[in-house]
Amino acid sequence: MKNTIKFMIGLLAIGLVSCEPEFENAVTDEGFYDAGDADFSNYVALGNSLTAGYADSALFVSGQEDSYPNIMAQQFSFVGGGDFTQPLTSDNLGGLLLGGVQITGNRLVLSADENGNPFPATLDGAPTTDVLTSASGPFNNMGVPGATSFHLVTPGYGSVAGVANGTANPWYARFATSESSTVLADAVSLNPTFFSLWIGNNDILGYATSGGSGVDQAGNLDPSTYGGNDITDPNVFAAAYSAQVDALVAGGAKGVLLNIPDVTSIPYFTTVPAQSIPLDAATAGAVNAQFAQYNDQILPLLVQFGVITQEEADSRVVNFVEGINYPIIVDNDLTDVSQVLQGPPGNLPEELANLLGQLRQATSDDLIVLPASSVLGSVPDPSNPLGVVGVSIPLENQWLLTTTEQARVAAAGAAYNAVIEGLAAANELGYGDMKSALADVAANGAFYNGGVLTSTYVSGGAFSLDGVHPTPRGYAFTANTIIDVINTTYNASVPKVDIGTYGTVTLHNN
Repeated sequence: MKNTIKFMIGLLAIGLVSCEPEFENAVTDEGFYDAGDADFSNYVALGNSLTAGYADSALFVSGQEDSYPNIMAQQFSFVGGGDFTQPLTSDNLGGLLLGGVQITGNRLVLSADENGNPFPATLDGAPTTDVLTSASGPFNNMGVPGATSFHLVTPGYGSVAGVANGTANPWYARFATSESSTVLADAVSLNPTFFSLWIGNNDILGYATSGGSGVDQAGNLDPSTYGGNDITDPNVFAAAYSAQVDALVAGGAKGVLLNIPDVTSIPYFTTVPAQSIPLDAATAGAVNAQFAQYNDQILPLLVQFGVITQEEADSRVVNFVEGINYPIIVDNDLTDVSQVLQGPPGNLPEELANLLGQLRQATSDDLIVLPASSVLGSVPDPSNPLGVVGVSIPLENQWLLTTTEQARVAAAGAAYNAVIEGLAAANELGYGDMKSALADVAANGAFYNGGVLTSTYVSGGAFSLDGVHPTPRGYAFTANTIIDVINTTYNASVPKVDIGTYGTVTLHNN
């Protein structure tokens, strides 16, 4: 059977590179603008990869230069803002070395195959950024890729010695002031007059992007026991976040707190359709015949023996039709019936029992992750052309986020955002509703002088090729959104940037 899926990015030639519309309002005179009630002379930004300027699955110089804090700092210069320093990498390749050994991959660029079909490709080259070659600080941009809320207050998170054994962050290790320092302490030592804090995304994002392969740690107050893809307990988040805000405002600094967007706003979860398996009538009939015994005999027996409910049995029925179908998937939250099926009432071979263990057909509410585009419809074993992923082989749970898993992410995100909004109000800080802003980009697009920014993968212009982090144009939108909040909160008139003057994805042809 031929591969049933060919993931097409679409028409990409238009809108991929930076257009150069003129400014609607020229920004030339510092005296025209006002800092209002804020002091931007020493701006410090705390956060994770979004703050660092990460894009296209990597951190590299041009991405850092277009980070939203750096864009904001440039605009703050019109209202008394001072220098803004960043721990710049050594090149635009994006890979990271540890003692000369590469430990993270190079960035993605948009390439094309021999037929002209576009696809994300890893940029060739030998990176030169090494953890052991410390960046010389201090730095105003304290964004650390991969950091969660509690990482910012964890001593030793920037230990070079801890990088090799996975207890420290290599990006922070490049510029931490000591082996035992914390990101928060290093930031506070700069005595900021103004700050931005955008942290908490990774407290749920690892779980989401891995298809719910981690654990929801609600109720576990010991983050040292968490895995890399776990959901942070809301109380752990609240304690860490409160400590950060308290420390940042203690010296009288003003600032802005940014909340956590929904995962449904980013193309990593919205690009690959759940309904994605094209079958003709004959093939659909043949596949249904293979599942007839499962549907008509095994599921009713499992209900009869009390192994599953009738409601679960109904959700597990497999039915393919002529046209575009939903794939069969493994749902880790279903009852695992594999052991039961190996004995009465199933008496099935182990391999077949394991296949049916937590199997159901996807629905329109399931989110298929971006990397699944290379898996759906593939034939893992060339000697078995009927073994098609999504048709006769279930799509593993790591490739999708089920409705149950989405609910866990949403519940944690809502709890985090309640903490962020409450602390912003209690401390009279700006509150940036990035959740609503990015949801609006996804639903309606964001218009600017020269075009519209959407969350459509590649051609929409807002998100880079990793499907999670913004493009320079997306970071410019982020900066403008935050500047709006600052101007409203602090009676300021910081000028915004023209989004159209920033680029989108990088085109590259080998």
